[in-house]
Amino acid sequence: MDRPAPQLDALARTFTQLLSSTRRGARLARLLGVAELRSWGVPENITERAEVVVAELAANAALHGRVPGRSFRLTLAFDSSATRLRVEVTDARRELWPHLPPPSDTAPDALRTSGHGLTLVAALADRWETLPYPPSGKTVRAELANRV
Repeated sequence: MDRPAPQLDALARTFTQLLSSTRRGARLARLLGVAELRSWGVPENITERAEVVVAELAANAALHGRVPGRSFRLTLAFDSSATRLRVEVTDARRELWPHLPPPSDTAPDALRTSGHGLTLVAALADRWETLPYPPSGKTVRAELANRV
């Protein structure tokens, strides 16, 4: 019975937190996410982009994915060997999936004060997708790689 204790992979880090589906919860997701990434020594070009991605996905979860009495979950997973970060935000509203707004050439659309969040996520992340989260939720996942 003298087996060595299993070693955790020092190259992979994860962080998961349940947050209230409110504006305050969305703000806290951004603050906690950035603090965690900095404590892990994640490259600044990933951390800066992740801050915006977390803020937008958390705001969407609090605004569009909100179910009274239910929280949303933020998960960060950093693989330092590949220098890749995965951001996941899970909420309780499976029926409302995010989608990019159609491209528009009209100036009034460009002046909107809301509705640009997923456009930012698409521009900052290397890829993003939405997955069902049984029994009744969804997860929006974005991946960010090091850009040198």
